[in-house]
Amino acid sequence: MSESSSKTTNQSTEAAFRIIEEMAPMSEAARVTDLARRLGMPRARVYRYLQTLCSLGYVRQDPESERYRLTLKLFHVGQAIADGTQLTSTARPIMAQLRDQTGQTTTLSIPEDGGMRVVDIVRVDSPVQIITKPGALLSFHASAQGKLALAFGRPEFWDALETSPLATYSPVTNVDIDRLKNEVATARQTGWAVAPEETLRGVNAISAPIFDLENMFVATITIAGSVQDIKPKPSAAQCAAVTQAARTISADLGCTEYPI
Repeated sequence: MSESSSKTTNQSTEAAFRIIEEMAPMSEAARVTDLARRLGMPRARVYRYLQTLCSLGYVRQDPESERYRLTLKLFHVGQAIADGTQLTSTARPIMAQLRDQTGQTTTLSIPEDGGMRVVDIVRVDSPVQIITKPGALLSFHASAQGKLALAFGRPEFWDALETSPLATYSPVTNVDIDRLKNEVATARQTGWAVAPEETLRGVNAISAPIFDLENMFVATITIAGSVQDIKPKPSAAQCAAVTQAARTISADLGCTEYPI
């Protein structure tokens, strides 16, 4: 393959994944025109990639509306990968125990350059369900998980936050960088973080950090629920349950020096 054709192939692969990532958080089927505008791509190009994704089974087009939505194929691929990783297989039984102990939905998230990616969820059987889905990307500054990444993760996580305005997700999202630094410093001391209603109205979460055999930050375990059940200043019992779960998973991963 020539250098030019290889470059074209790489660009096509990148474009296809950009389309998938743009569609993932959408709750409704998308029009080609809307996707093209959001991605800054020519409409014809987006259409061509959608047709390819349809032929592979990752996207389905509604024959009546002609709109596109992701199928569950990508979820099943991701689930198969997640089920085979040590982190997920180690964490899942502890997540179930934490769910049963606290009566709250439990999530596992891992750090990426752009935020914290939710990789597993153990839901509580309740009429009110937390709408976060596996694959969701949570911001560093407006999530409990993200604040722990800033406290214990790579220094580079701060770069974009300190050079661009903080995004607003709800009326109470913190967009003050100095306040964020104070919250992160507190999380580093206590070993847990919260973000009451900062991403979703009416929802709070408590997260604790997970460390691997090299004592490096690799994930967070979180309970999420309504602000009536998890107060902005959560109970000592809730915080203790989450931090103990994080310690247990870390120990099972080989961590020998939990830093809190």
